[in-house]
Amino acid sequence: MTVTVIKNASFVVGWDAEHNRHTYIQEGDVAFENGEIIFVGRGYQGGPADETIDGAGRMVMPGLVNIHSHPASEPLNKGFLDELGSPALYNSSLYEYMTILRPEPEAVADCVRVAYSELLLSGVTTLTDMSGAHPDWFDLAAQSGLRVCMSPMFRSASWGTRNGHMVEYKWDEKAGEKAMEQAFDLIEKAQAHPSGRLSGMVSPSQIDTCTPDLIRDSHAEAKRRGLPWQIHAAQSTVEFHEITRRHGLSPVQWLESLGVLGDTSIIGHGIFLDDYSRTGWHSRKDLTILAESGTSVAHCPTVFMRRGIALKDFGRYRRAGVNVGLGTDTYPHNMLEEMRHVAYVARLMAESPRTLTTTDLFEAATMGGARALLRNDIGRVAPGCKADLVLVDVTHPMMQPVRDPVRSLVYAAAERAVDTVFVDGRRVVEGGRVLTFDYEGAALRLSDAQRRTEELAPSRDYANRPVSAYSPLTFPLA
Repeated sequence: MTVTVIKNASFVVGWDAEHNRHTYIQEGDVAFENGEIIFVGRGYQGGPADETIDGAGRMVMPGLVNIHSHPASEPLNKGFLDELGSPALYNSSLYEYMTILRPEPEAVADCVRVAYSELLLSGVTTLTDMSGAHPDWFDLAAQSGLRVCMSPMFRSASWGTRNGHMVEYKWDEKAGEKAMEQAFDLIEKAQAHPSGRLSGMVSPSQIDTCTPDLIRDSHAEAKRRGLPWQIHAAQSTVEFHEITRRHGLSPVQWLESLGVLGDTSIIGHGIFLDDYSRTGWHSRKDLTILAESGTSVAHCPTVFMRRGIALKDFGRYRRAGVNVGLGTDTYPHNMLEEMRHVAYVARLMAESPRTLTTTDLFEAATMGGARALLRNDIGRVAPGCKADLVLVDVTHPMMQPVRDPVRSLVYAAAERAVDTVFVDGRRVVEGGRVLTFDYEGAALRLSDAQRRTEELAPSRDYANRPVSAYSPLTFPLA
């Protein structure tokens, strides 16, 4: 039995069970033993500790819960997709460019190392990794020290475009069914992993690439196994119109008709509801459907901000009763920056600074994510919960003044003030450096991989264009 005590922390973001909310505790102690929190409060008297950490100048807070990310591919897109969207496909980059600008298999491991490192440095301790299965996945997830909900994606069709304005789908229903079976096998292996930190989520990839049977069957099996289930839906104008063309229903209404909404289900993005101004649809009930069914939404603003697209709006969803969790989705995998973007975009879309508070935001990044993942042992600093903790340096200049340390962290300091991270009681970040990966080395290797991707891109493109034709450099080369 190994006991660690953080003594006299300047602030502890503890859990007030009576009022079901986070609370600040000044000059507080947090003790944990073998990966579980055993004390939160002032004046720890639990006996000698194997390690005592001086908490002066530190804020102890729960590790952040990220419920939607794509580490196996997104880090390579930096410099490619920052300003890129298909003009004739409503500024989405999904259908024309992401099929071209994809990493080679040998680059995937470094994509993952970079993304996992960025997540740890920004205070994430639990991650939903929505990827295609790759050979190093389990080893990298275990090595990272993160608590990883492995979510191997599968689908019945691939998408693409041959002209930049029309999306075509290539269907192979048998392949989709086989991929689903393989996904369940991977999830079983994750649950049995000796690290004890890997779990699973069932993820049919996108609503428009899956047959009704694949969606229904995967959801039913996920529910039978007690697993969360997530699908990308209401994520683009193209998809919204594709689903209404096929079924005469909005994406949310079609999922409701399939019987797959509920408190074990997550909608990835959930932007294009029937009342969204760009859809021009006739009904106004999607938000109510999400709230009444208990379905969660994974909100990831950054990837859409780049293309002039935004959820309308976080505060509206919360007030309607929808559980909203947060995800990074894209590069940089920086959860604290993502939280800042959530706040600013929501206020902009609502045209009001009062549509959400930092309290709402922090709850989404912790308890909202935990609820979506069907867990009650993460997202809180409370006895009995996992020792997934973040120590923030409140003496950092970017944290000053420190009247309200969570606000200072989210709106100013971000990852620069994250000093130490524990997952399951194990130190994985110290002094602002990742202990489990060579982050810098992986990032350098990724630059070489990106050059190879750029060389290959014309051969994958329907028009054989060089990348510079659609993603030019900020300045021309002299």
